Amino acid sequence: MSQIAWLGPNDSFPNPLIHPDPDPSVPGLIAVSERIYPGQLSQAYQLGIFPWYSDNQPVLWWSPDPRMVLKPAQFKCSDSLKKSLRFFCQDAHSRIAVDVDFGAVIRACATSSRKDQDGTWITHEIMDAYTALHEQGHAHSIAVTEQGQMIGGLYCVSFGGMVFGESMFSRKPGASKIALASLSAWCLQNGIAMIDCQQETEHLHSLGASPIARGQFLEQLQISVNQTKMESSWTFDKTILTHWL
Repeated sequence: MSQIAWLGPNDSFPNPLIHPDPDPSVPGLIAVSERIYPGQLSQAYQLGIFPWYSDNQPVLWWSPDPRMVLKPAQFKCSDSLKKSLRFFCQDAHSRIAVDVDFGAVIRACATSSRKDQDGTWITHEIMDAYTALHEQGHAHSIAVTEQGQMIGGLYCVSFGGMVFGESMFSRKPGASKIALASLSAWCLQNGIAMIDCQQETEHLHSLGASPIARGQFLEQLQISVNQTKMESSWTFDKTILTHWL
């Protein structure tokens, strides 16, 4: 019989440092719940757990091994991306908009197709839960715009000195890379040791992310989330991209 916990609204998550794989036949699955209850996302992220499920499933809570992370200093800014960033910075009609319209960014992530994954896991429940987290100051959006139109972006979660990347989208080739370049530069300026990328993909690897052991990730996570003095202001614009130029 599976040892995976079925969580109610007042139940705590198993700590993956202590209970890394409750059911070895489903590695990385830590717990299950009927829905995302108030406060669950905050508790989960600070333990290195995140939800990943489809509309026809209960909420599945994961802590995979290995864990894909991006150390901001290792962000790969290729010559072609540098050219795009330079053009973007010089264009008077281009803009990086942080936390201006979180809802629009998460909806775009949910409906945009991408090579390594689709957006179907971003359910209406997910959108509502992360919007609530945004209103609490722990979820953020970065939108890349040209001529007032959103062409790419990402949203992420932040606790203390830890940033968790969630999803990106592009409506114009390379636009999500501009968003990630701005986030990486901001993280470097604010002493963020790593950005959690959760799942391993070729696209993230091409941008400098790499997998590390779950135990190593969770140990660094506990250090980072407790660095409360590092909760910096999420206020920046496209000039931050000059870090890579």
